[in-house]
Amino acid sequence: MTEVAVRAADRAFFSRPVLEVAPELLGALISVGGVTVRLTEVEAYAGTRDPGSHAFRGPTPRTAVMFGPAGYLYVYFSYGMHWCANLVCGPDGEAGAVLMRAGEVVHGEDRARERRDAGRARPVPVRDLARGPARLTASLGLTGALDGVDLLRTDGPVRVEVPEQPARDVATGPRVGVSGPGGDGTTYPWRFWLPGEPTVSPYRAAVARRRATRA
Repeated sequence: MTEVAVRAADRAFFSRPVLEVAPELLGALISVGGVTVRLTEVEAYAGTRDPGSHAFRGPTPRTAVMFGPAGYLYVYFSYGMHWCANLVCGPDGEAGAVLMRAGEVVHGEDRARERRDAGRARPVPVRDLARGPARLTASLGLTGALDGVDLLRTDGPVRVEVPEQPARDVATGPRVGVSGPGGDGTTYPWRFWLPGEPTVSPYRAAVARRRATRA
């Protein structure tokens, strides 16, 4: 891991357009309950102007948090099996969120392993502890109980620190598992990752019968 200077995130950071915020979250540190993950891969979702977003058709009880204010956590249950976590971005009233797709556990590996190795015959490889949105939330212990949490509360359960200088080398491409128009990588190359990072998840196209992992 290359050490970079970080600072506590603030409301102004998250209140910008989601496509500005998403790449600048690469290298950010997400800390929950004694485990810290450095983000190496994220995806942007732009609400009502994005057919790949849960919020494309407007606010619902489930997606209300995505419509602001910025700096809150949106957590949803995917495929009836696991949790995915997103950081709400954009101006108040305009839905937007960044899915935390993958990262590197940089603190609290023992605690992350208690969660990820449970019930397994073999330990999970280090690179796979948070390699994928479900693995990332599992390592951090993020569940639906934290949906709607203010990420900027100093006494809150989730801490976000962002790089003081955005990453210079950022790769982009189609979002993983998004079907229909939102999966068009030419129109929506809204997955961002740090090239060469072993924790970045492999790309998989959407499977029509399954619901896409998206925010």
